[in-house]
Amino acid sequence: MTVRTGRGRRLGSPAAAGVFAIGMAGTTLPTPLYGLYRQQLGFSELMVTVVFATYAVGVIAVLIGAGDVSDATGRRPVLFAALGLSAASALCFLLEGGLPLLLLGRVLSGFAAGLFSGAATAAVLELARPGRESRASFAATAANMGGLGCGPLLAGLLAQYAPRPLALPFLVHLVLLALAAQVTWFLPETVAHPHRPRSPRPQGMRIPPAVRGVFAPAAIAAFAGFALLGLFTAIAPSFVARTLGEHNLAVSGAVVCTVFLGSTLGQALTGRLGVRTALPVGALILVLGLCLVGASLAADSLPVLVAGALCGGTGQGLAFRAGLTAVGAAAPPEHRGGTLSAFFLVAYLGISLPVVGVGALTMALGLRGAGLVFAGCVIAVAVAVGGYVLRHPLPAEDAA
Repeated sequence: MTVRTGRGRRLGSPAAAGVFAIGMAGTTLPTPLYGLYRQQLGFSELMVTVVFATYAVGVIAVLIGAGDVSDATGRRPVLFAALGLSAASALCFLLEGGLPLLLLGRVLSGFAAGLFSGAATAAVLELARPGRESRASFAATAANMGGLGCGPLLAGLLAQYAPRPLALPFLVHLVLLALAAQVTWFLPETVAHPHRPRSPRPQGMRIPPAVRGVFAPAAIAAFAGFALLGLFTAIAPSFVARTLGEHNLAVSGAVVCTVFLGSTLGQALTGRLGVRTALPVGALILVLGLCLVGASLAADSLPVLVAGALCGGTGQGLAFRAGLTAVGAAAPPEHRGGTLSAFFLVAYLGISLPVVGVGALTMALGLRGAGLVFAGCVIAVAVAVGGYVLRHPLPAEDAA
């Protein structure tokens, strides 16, 4: 059961969305810095993807083990825990203790993202004023993708144009986390009777029967879209530097930011198209974006890569928000946090497993060949889910 107080309506979704965005920005902050870490520590492209995937493993572990914990304990305690884990992750990077601390920092960052995904999304939706559910849905998904996009842009700019490139981005993020903690302190609790969960058994993977018909196509589309995000977050900076010869870290961060900018644009368009139309259209645009990414790999073209990022990100945003809205609307309130966490679980499988495969293929095929194989596989998934949704449309939902 959830409640909305008058104070909550005044403070509302924007404040919770801001906390969400700050938390998620920390998860992509190291993206343009991987090249510097590779030079400093001397590890391979495969190890870069393993370090990146370690973050996703942390996310998945939390979603499985504690995905619905905010439904019982309340949203605010989980948000505070996520902010604390984000701060601990930043401290690991600040210590610069080599690969073990790098891996630990990514795991802690994954734990934080896993807690944010369910609890912050639910808080943003539940703090919305009556009649503004559509705006709240956009605020939640835009905070997620916008935060992920701001991380590499901020880190790239600071690393390129400010001193201490491996420290200053994390110091700035610690300041932002302190601000987010203050905002969270004043957020009202939307769970009516917070309590410690009685059962120690993880419940995060349980999906209510009423949601399952909507969940499958929405989650598979999220898997395909997040696979594209994973490619850009883990591999694109290396491709930009080593293949295209562009070593400006701000440019690398901006390229990665572009795919998340496209995602936010796609989410903004979802409300105009509606859930039923947005998901198959998003899958089609995602396919077009992946084709452009493949063309950029074949032609060594930075402008085509940017165009592919913007196009593919737009398709991902359309499909992601449509799926999230449909799943959130179908889920009973008492299971919403857990259901949303399960949705993010599938998405984060998409951001981790394919990327590690690309890293392994890079050892044999190089960045270009591995990227082309990746693009072809994700295109196949996106075409399949788009075709399925055209034959079996999602329920219409006004709150898209």
